[in-house]
Amino acid sequence: MEYIYETHGVCSTEMIFDIDEATHIVNDLKVINGCNGNLKGISSLVKGMKIEDIISKLSGITCGFRSTSCPDQIAQALKEYLANNK
Repeated sequence: MEYIYETHGVCSTEMIFDIDEATHIVNDLKVINGCNGNLKGISSLVKGMKIEDIISKLSGITCGFRSTSCPDQIAQALKEYLANNK
């Protein structure tokens, strides 16, 4: 299932997830805008991971003076996905 999330408070603007609905595994993640190399790396790392594990690892990470970050936004997106797809 493709899940699109509009980010808040970070340089990236959108995250596009490919999620296996049955297993809650992220098959792919594309991040629009933001720090290209870092986000490609993070996207590569989360492929094949369960949503719950990603949320656990990335929630609460900040970026500079911001109260959030692109990794935190990935976690927020996946929390929203779980809340809407129970």
